[in-house]
Amino acid sequence: MLALVTGATGKVGQAFLARLLDDERFAEARVRALCHNRTLPERDRLATIRGSIADPDLVSRAMEGVTHVFHMATVKESPGAFIDVSIKGMYGLLEAVRLSPQNPQFVLIGGDCSVGHIFQAYDGPVTEESPRRPYPGVYALSKVIEEVMLESYFAQYGINGVTLRAPWIMEKDDFRYVLSFGDDQFGGPAWETLISPAQRRMYEKNHNVPILIDADGQPLKRNFVHVSDLVEAMIAVIDNPAASQQLFNIAMTEPVDYGAVATYLERTRGLRGVRIETDFRSNRLDNTKARERLGWEPAYDLTKLIDEAFDYQRATDDVRKIWYVG
Repeated sequence: MLALVTGATGKVGQAFLARLLDDERFAEARVRALCHNRTLPERDRLATIRGSIADPDLVSRAMEGVTHVFHMATVKESPGAFIDVSIKGMYGLLEAVRLSPQNPQFVLIGGDCSVGHIFQAYDGPVTEESPRRPYPGVYALSKVIEEVMLESYFAQYGINGVTLRAPWIMEKDDFRYVLSFGDDQFGGPAWETLISPAQRRMYEKNHNVPILIDADGQPLKRNFVHVSDLVEAMIAVIDNPAASQQLFNIAMTEPVDYGAVATYLERTRGLRGVRIETDFRSNRLDNTKARERLGWEPAYDLTKLIDEAFDYQRATDDVRKIWYVG
């Protein structure tokens, strides 16, 4: 097994590399990481190629002898870069897979922004058959394009691939900072669009946690997944016939309920919740297909997600870095 990994220096990429290379079942596996701006620590069976995924000659060299591709490289709201990474880069990879004598398996890590995250309304659970309704912006558009491009290569050329569609990915103390009213908040929503600066300062001072209220007047339900659960799904699809030419939602079985979060944190840590009205839509990303066909189960539920995030103690050399804001 020779795996080409894009986005290897990111949150998911680093967790996946560690999981794959430490697994005895893949003791002979080698990894070739395609890196652009960042670097990886050296380790056995890991080689790095530096350059842009938009460079077809580089992609062609990187694909030599590759049996598996794990595509995680992405950019957020950057119109110019998204063309290079999500269109040129994805196309170049797929063309190399199509022409490869190794017939590589292509694993795409997608995102629930392709189905609108908390911005679009659905009548029921969001399944793999639900229509794609991206929210505004090029990041959501890029995830739709990637899913559709891969599906087109299934139909046109019969390549062996799979999309794992993940919601907001958590690790370490991420979820604690999702709930912060301070400048250390991780991701969204942007508080200044929902409350006044004075309210935000007061909530930060009082160590409050948000109870986001959806457009129907109920506590918001929003989808998350822990990085280790996503990585286990990535491992589960390797050479798995049940994964071929399929799309899977990879998420916690139940979405995070902001009301339940506040109740639990008040009971266990004395943190009071405050209601914040929004126009967001509650959705549930249904993971039934992944559980039934892949034998995959998320290890994280709401209490485990909260407790690990609030109990996590960072080492002095484990500096909190936010490569992407959400």
